[in-house]
Amino acid sequence: MDRRRFLATGLALTPIAAALSACGSAGVWPEGMAEIKWDRDTCTRCSMVISDRRFAAELRGGEKNTVFKFDDIGCAVFWMRDRQKDYPWLADPATRFWVADASASGDKWLEARKAYYSGGKMSPMAYNLGAKAYAEAGDLAFEEMRQHVLAKGK
Repeated sequence: MDRRRFLATGLALTPIAAALSACGSAGVWPEGMAEIKWDRDTCTRCSMVISDRRFAAELRGGEKNTVFKFDDIGCAVFWMRDRQKDYPWLADPATRFWVADASASGDKWLEARKAYYSGGKMSPMAYNLGAKAYAEAGDLAFEEMRQHVLAKGK
């Protein structure tokens, strides 16, 4: 294949490749969840860049449908405790709360309050808990996980 044909083929395929890559990322967010821009968005609590797709979390709610993103479920737990007065809607059951499935690669999200949390993980802020959909021996339900994190006192 000569150079001209190679360049022409590459230029012709560029729009197709761009369209296909856009399709791949569009379907990973649950309805109502704002996209997390990996390696660009920062954690609402600690300001660390959100890059580990296995431990991210997001809250959304209130009259303005406000979004808060976190790099670790522990950051979300502490932030919720500390900001309850500023955002009373955090206690509202209608507030959406998602956490990444630690066994996936950032493409599966769970309702944080219904997920189970297992220890022994290396998470970004060292709370070391990963979420999953089904409980196994030793896993913590949301409220147990919350109490465990708050007891660490970070």
